[in-house]
Amino acid sequence: MTVVKVEKLCKTYQMGPFSLEVLKSLDLDIKQGEYVAIMGPSGSGKSTLLNMLGCLDKPTSGSYHLDGQNVAELDDDHLSQIRGKRIGFIFQSYNLIPQLDVLENIQVPMIYQGINDHECRKRAKELAEMVGLGDRIKHRPSELSGGQQQRVAIARALSNDPVLIMADEPTGNLDTKSGADILNIIDNLNKAGKTIIAVTHGNDLSERAGRVLHMLDGRINRDISNA
Repeated sequence: MTVVKVEKLCKTYQMGPFSLEVLKSLDLDIKQGEYVAIMGPSGSGKSTLLNMLGCLDKPTSGSYHLDGQNVAELDDDHLSQIRGKRIGFIFQSYNLIPQLDVLENIQVPMIYQGINDHECRKRAKELAEMVGLGDRIKHRPSELSGGQQQRVAIARALSNDPVLIMADEPTGNLDTKSGADILNIIDNLNKAGKTIIAVTHGNDLSERAGRVLHMLDGRINRDISNA
């Protein structure tokens, strides 16, 4: 089953009288259960592509089918709904809410989806255990290491059982040991059947991915299988 299908995707930013074409008629298919790393130099378009695939931004032209639905022309409200129900995000800077403890941070996406309190807490506890933080559920982000905060972010990303997990430099702020631990968790998620797309500058992640897309000047110039 194809989770991501992109055809002739273009993104152009207008800056006064000037236009900047960042993605150029890009085609891409990603099947369920794939682990895809996106690499490329600064300005190659990889972060813009991640924003398109994560429904954080809309293309200028072209189509994007996510799990069978064309989301390229949806308005912002509908895109927000898609993000909440079908996509889990793991950011380099964690993006946790400092006033909330571990359990509460994990519950946030479920609360937005209207899931009842009992089910929210039950699932959040299960996810905290899964990422090795069952004994830290009452701690706030400031009381956790960077690696632990990223574990919370992963648990939060899984809370709505997304069809797609998007990771943006998930180990960029971590030391070597913590980074390896996070990559092991992501490996296990993929082995469990999750579809993962990750932007990275480092070989540590790309060597674990089953497929590596190298971007240059708004296009995918190499699509390499690690199988």
